[in-house]
Amino acid sequence: MIIHIFRDSKGRGSKACHGRRRCQVLSLLLLNPYPSSSHNIPYLVERHRTCKMGSTHEPRTNKLIREPLKAGKAIDYLEYRDVTPLIGREYPTASLKKIYDAPDRDAQLRDLAITICERGVAFFHAPQDDLSVDEQKDITDLLGKLTGRPQENGLHIHPLWNDPNNLAMADGKVDENIYVINADAQKKLYATMPNHQNRDRQPPDVGREWHSDSLYENCPSDFSFLRMQETPPSGGDTLWCSGYELYDRMSPPFKKLVEGLTATCAQPVFKTACAAGGYPVTSPRGSPLNVDFEFSPSHPVVRTHPVTGWKSLYAGVGIHVTKISGVYSYEDTLIRDYVARLITRNHDGIARMHWTRGACAIWCNACTLHAATPDTHLVEGNRVGVRATGIGDVPYFDPASTGRREALGWPSY
Repeated sequence: MIIHIFRDSKGRGSKACHGRRRCQVLSLLLLNPYPSSSHNIPYLVERHRTCKMGSTHEPRTNKLIREPLKAGKAIDYLEYRDVTPLIGREYPTASLKKIYDAPDRDAQLRDLAITICERGVAFFHAPQDDLSVDEQKDITDLLGKLTGRPQENGLHIHPLWNDPNNLAMADGKVDENIYVINADAQKKLYATMPNHQNRDRQPPDVGREWHSDSLYENCPSDFSFLRMQETPPSGGDTLWCSGYELYDRMSPPFKKLVEGLTATCAQPVFKTACAAGGYPVTSPRGSPLNVDFEFSPSHPVVRTHPVTGWKSLYAGVGIHVTKISGVYSYEDTLIRDYVARLITRNHDGIARMHWTRGACAIWCNACTLHAATPDTHLVEGNRVGVRATGIGDVPYFDPASTGRREALGWPSY
C-alpha cells in the first residue's frame, strides 16, 4: 500500500497540493498490512500531521520502532583495536571457542553481536581451529537470537544447496547451513549467469561485486560468519564498506531522496541454474518468507538498523540489485553509479581483511557491503572457507531514526 501525504512550506498536510505552495511528497510503503504478522514493520513509516484545511492536529513522536540495544561489559576483557575509526574491530588473540564455552556465553555473544552491529565487522586473526562447524553455526544463530531477530528465523540455506557442484567441507562432510567458499566451485555453480563465459575475456568490473548477503531473499541475512580453511600465499582479501558512513556522506537533499526509495533485488540465476541442473530449489531458506523461486523482493535503499537505530545505505548497489524502483531507467543508473562512486571515493570507510588459515570474520549485513578480491588466479594455492549465515528482520526504514554521525555527535559534512 502506498499513501502520499503532501506538505506545504508551513508543514500543513493534506491529500492534495493547492495553489503554488511548495510541497513534499512522502510515501508510506507498508510491507505487510496484517498486524498479526511478526514481520509487520513498514519499509517507510511517516509520522505525519493529520489535519484539515485551516486547522492542525499534531500527534508527534520521535519514538523508534525498536529501541536500540547497548552492549554491557561482558567482553571488555578482550584485547582489541579498531581497524579504522569508521569500520571494523580486530580481536588479535580472542578465542571464539572459549567465548562459546564460557558460563556467561550468552552475555558475551550478545555484547559481541551489538559491537559488530556498531562496528560493521569483527576480525579474529588467531586460528580458530578448535571451533567445530556446529559451534560456528550455533554462534551465528545466537548472534541474531540474542539481539531480537524473529524467533521463527534461523540459519540460511543456499538456494542451490541441491546442486551436485557444491563442495564438501575439508572433512568430507556436507551441511545445508554451511556454504563452502571456493572460486572454482562458484564458477561451476553460476555457469548459467548471463555473460559469465565472457567475463575472463575482458577486465572484470570488480566494483560490481559489492553486496549484502542474501539480499535476494524476502527476509535477508543479519550475521555472516566466515572461517578460512585454506589460503593462497597472497590475494583473496575481502573488503567491507560501512553503510552508515555511505549514508552520512550524502548531502541532506540527497538523503531525503533515497530515504523514500526501494530497490528490486533479484537473482534470476537460481532459477536458470536449477533448470539446467535438473534439481529443485531449496525451500524454505531460514525463514517462512524465503520460499520457492521468490527471488525479487523490494528492499529499502536506506534501512534503519534494528539493533543500533542508525540509518544505513543498504540496497543501492551491487550484484543483487536489479533496479531502483519507481524511477526512470536513466535515474536508476544515475543513483546506482552515485552510490558506487561513494564507495570508491571514500576508502576511509572500508576495512580490509588479509586472510590467514584459520582466521575468521563475522559481519552484520544490515550495515555493511562486502566484496572479495578476485585475484587468486594469479598465484598458486586455493582459497577455501566455510560460511554460516543467519536470517534476520525484514528490512525497514524508520523516519525517527538518525544517521550514525548525528547519533554519536560526530562532525557532519
